[in-house]
Amino acid sequence: MKKEGFVESLINLLLPLGLIFGLVLLLSLKIDGGTSGESAANPLESWLKVIVGYLAAGAEMAAAVVIGLGIIRGLWDYIQQLLSRSRKHKHMDATEGIRLKLGRVLALGLEFTVASDILRTAVAPTRQDILNLGAIVLLRTLLNYFLEREIKQGEENNRLNQQEPLTDLDTLKRP
Repeated sequence: MKKEGFVESLINLLLPLGLIFGLVLLLSLKIDGGTSGESAANPLESWLKVIVGYLAAGAEMAAAVVIGLGIIRGLWDYIQQLLSRSRKHKHMDATEGIRLKLGRVLALGLEFTVASDILRTAVAPTRQDILNLGAIVLLRTLLNYFLEREIKQGEENNRLNQQEPLTDLDTLKRP
């Protein structure tokens, strides 16, 4: 059982390091095999680029709205929690809940930004565009992975804290 814990902690350390190394490698590659410019593009491709540009901007705005509203909601909930007169233990549980809600909002915002990057690279990409997209998606996927893992861990801790442990008096009453 100790060996499984060691292997899991080793994987949890090596996975992000490998992904970060891959990101740095992708960003350092420079390829000069792309198209020579906009003059060779046909009119349909030009219109597609304009439309996709607007869609990508819409996805970025959606990400900004989702994250912005999530931050405002998190601040509002936190201020309400501070002003309420509850015990410290309940305050910690509520703060963890607020943090988990904000984490979910950030994960959704990251998904919108990845969609935006994919859209921007969808029309006539060069090899360098594809490599840049790969690096960006890798970075955002890495962030999203750890954010989701943190959310799961927090939810699991909340579930464990909600189950009230037996007190010594309860164990004495049982036959």
